[in-house]
Amino acid sequence: MESPEPPPVSAPPPAWLAVPALALVLVAIWEIVATLRAPSGVPDDAAWKDAAAAVRAGHQPGDLIVFAPAWADPVGRMHLGDLIAIDDAARMDAAKYGRIWEVAIRDAHAPDVAGLAPVASSEHAGVAVRRYERTPVTVLADLRAALPTAKIEGGTARLVLAEVGFAPHRCIQAVPSSATQPLRITFANVPLGAQLVGYVGIADVFTRRDVRAPGDIEVEVGGAVIARARAGVEDGWVRFAATTTPGSAIVSILVRSQAAGRLVCFAAETRR
Repeated sequence: MESPEPPPVSAPPPAWLAVPALALVLVAIWEIVATLRAPSGVPDDAAWKDAAAAVRAGHQPGDLIVFAPAWADPVGRMHLGDLIAIDDAARMDAAKYGRIWEVAIRDAHAPDVAGLAPVASSEHAGVAVRRYERTPVTVLADLRAALPTAKIEGGTARLVLAEVGFAPHRCIQAVPSSATQPLRITFANVPLGAQLVGYVGIADVFTRRDVRAPGDIEVEVGGAVIARARAGVEDGWVRFAATTTPGSAIVSILVRSQAAGRLVCFAAETRR
C-alpha cells in the first residue's frame, strides 16, 4: 500500500503584498510625530511681541506692514494694527510703498514682496521680521479719487471699502443695470504716464457663493481698448495693466456681467 503524498508546500506570498501595509504604518507614524511636534512649531505670544517691538523700533511714517502667510494676518494686527491705516490695509497694491516690513512665520512670504531681497532681517522664536526697500512708483492719477467727476452710464458706481477675495480693498463698486449692455464710467482729462495699472474682483462673499457669474472689465483710452480682465468668483484681486503714452486723455472703464446686481469692484492708477 502506497503511503500518501505529503501536501504541497505553499510558496511565500510575494513581497510586494506587504508594501500597502508598510505604507500605512509609515503614514501613521508620521501623523503621530507631526501631531506631537505641531505645538512646538507655533510661535507664542511672547515671540509675536518681540517681533512687533523690532518693527516698532525701526518703523517710519509711510511704511507698509504685511504678514505671511495670509491667515496669520489677524494675529499680526493684534500686535501691530495701530501702525496700519485703513487705506494701507485696503491698498490697491504695494507698488507705491518704498519701505515694507514683512512679519512672517513658517518661512512664508507675502505677495507684496515678491522679487525683493530684504535689507535687514531678524528672528524672534519663530517669527521673522524682514525689511525691504525699493524705489516706489509715482502715481499721476487715481481713478478712485476722480470718481465724483466721472460720467456714469448704464448702472451705478460708488467708492466703497469692500471685501474682495477675503481681503479689504478700497475700490469703485460698479453694478451694471443690464446683462446685455456694459456700465460705462468716463473720466475726462486723466494725466497719463508710461503705464496704467489696475485690479478687479467680485465683492461680497455671500453673493459670490450664490451667484457664480464672473465680471469683465475693459479700459479705453481715447476710444481704444488697451486692457481687459475677467474676475471669477474665486479669483480674488485680479491685476491688469497696459502701456500708455504720456499726456492727457479720456479714460473709460466698461464693466460687464451676465448676473444681475453683480458687485464688480475695481481700482486703477496711471503711473509715471
